[in-house]
Amino acid sequence: MSFRVDKQTIDDLAIFGKMRDNSVYGIFNKVHTHGGSKILEKMFLQPLDKKEEINERQETIGAFQKNEIVFPYKSEFFDSAEFYLSNKDRRTRIVAHGNTLERKFKSVIGTDFNYKQIQKGIAAIIEIICITHNFLNHIEKSGIDKYCCKYTQAIGEILSMKELKEIPKIKNPKKLSFKEIANLDQTFRFSISESLNKLLVLIYTLDVYISAAKVANDNKYCAAIALDPNPNYIKITDLYHPLLDNPISNSIEINDKNNMVFLTGANMAGKSTFMKSFGIAVYLAHVGFPVPATQMSFSVQNGLFTTINLPDNLNMGYSHFYAEVMRVKKVAQSISRSNKLIVIFDELFRGTNVKDAFDATVAVTQAFAANKECIFIISTHIIEAGEVLKEGCDNINFIYLPTIMKNNLPEYTYKIKSGITEDRHGMIIINNEGIPDILKNRISKI
Repeated sequence: MSFRVDKQTIDDLAIFGKMRDNSVYGIFNKVHTHGGSKILEKMFLQPLDKKEEINERQETIGAFQKNEIVFPYKSEFFDSAEFYLSNKDRRTRIVAHGNTLERKFKSVIGTDFNYKQIQKGIAAIIEIICITHNFLNHIEKSGIDKYCCKYTQAIGEILSMKELKEIPKIKNPKKLSFKEIANLDQTFRFSISESLNKLLVLIYTLDVYISAAKVANDNKYCAAIALDPNPNYIKITDLYHPLLDNPISNSIEINDKNNMVFLTGANMAGKSTFMKSFGIAVYLAHVGFPVPATQMSFSVQNGLFTTINLPDNLNMGYSHFYAEVMRVKKVAQSISRSNKLIVIFDELFRGTNVKDAFDATVAVTQAFAANKECIFIISTHIIEAGEVLKEGCDNINFIYLPTIMKNNLPEYTYKIKSGITEDRHGMIIINNEGIPDILKNRISKI
């Protein structure tokens, strides 16, 4: 079983986003190679659900982070190498007896494009191999080889192939003779191309880890420590939203005794931002990447479902309320099939009237709370629901985000407090904006 998420969750948390730069993926996509970018995307699309795999990836990134290892290659080497290796057409193969007067003439006038591309690709591979030899030595001397040994050992095995042993002795790969080009072309493209492509993938993977380490250092992210699935446990210290310019941090601890968090607060108090921050941290932790916090430890989960920015489904004729109902149904079905899921609902049933929203929020929250194998965070501005839930459920942690009124103007701390909010400042904000006066003036002019 793999860690389960769906498109709604990916969209809610801006894991990729419409503009990939403004996304969680975009934060980490500082790789130097196109191949690294593809591997990074694959990692983000396939979060891990094994403690050992998560911690191994975190430790690898942490080792590069601690030693501030720099990616030593030029990205254009890989573009040339990939383009060259992808050409499997044997009719383009360079042969030693093909150095004819016609070819020499084409070379002089600059029209022998096939030969030039092959020459460029071979030179790029030689550069990559020579740099990789030095890079492996640097990694070994840095003492981090033990954290990425499965990659460095695989790279070392390829570099020790008899076909590549003499490559580091080549002083100027751009000045090879025609015969040398012909021999290397046969070797690189048609004898060991599979091994060379594997070498590129291994280097791309190191590119991802080195880049993730730099992002973590630059932003002061921490490694998330994965624990056994049982008991349920998540502790995050100084959690914040990584896509905000000046985020406010919060800390939270969830265990099997309070596996549900009930979050209240006025509109604009920061409920959605906190829930997104939590969801992003959980997602990144299961990818095995550093998280925007100072400390995090968590029991490995089986999946994450969020409902924060739920759209209407007009194509199917769904109102917002019916879309909410269908979303709750889908999550409920997922919970019935699997435990160890994290479920986040922001403002349950906002698409219906207050009475129905109150009744539905209480009923659904109580039903969720009865499942103590999953983790839930549910927010609402219907504070009366919290008072009812207090009496009937003993595993709910009630927290709120306060609003402070100063001279009839709201100020938001964005810092979590224990309890249920008593803030009711909606009409004050409406009056502060002068909406009733605008409407009265308009009516008086009619």
